[in-house]
Amino acid sequence: MPRPRKRRRREVTRVPRSEARLPEVDRSACPEGLITRRQLREMGLCPGGHGPVAVLRCQACAYRPQWSCIHPTRAWLYREDLARPKRKPSLAQEEALDRAMAARQACPACGRRYHHCLPLKSLGSCLECFDGTPADPASYCLPAPAGHLMAA
Repeated sequence: MPRPRKRRRREVTRVPRSEARLPEVDRSACPEGLITRRQLREMGLCPGGHGPVAVLRCQACAYRPQWSCIHPTRAWLYREDLARPKRKPSLAQEEALDRAMAARQACPACGRRYHHCLPLKSLGSCLECFDGTPADPASYCLPAPAGHLMAA
């Protein structure tokens, strides 16, 4: 006979606000000049080596000003004036990334390079070489000549 399950109450972790932590800002009262990482990325910027200066509280914590927001929906706020433009990868870095992707996307049996990663660990080749399932011609590139390996 199975034992009856005990229902455990989930304990609420409350962390009181203190002055030692970063200041917390509600979503409706975010000051000018502070933006999130997502907003930085949309503008083509990065934090520039500087840490966050405030925390953007989640909507659930807006009615509890005395408690710190510990939910995963909170966001870090960065100063917009300290942000720098994103670094552009060099041609050698792009070529190395393309070679790494080519190793994951190319079939070792037929040499085709697909637009998605192949299950090489489980199958060892593309589906067409493995069991004869025809591949859509729009889903792969023909084998490149020996001189040019970059797909872009």
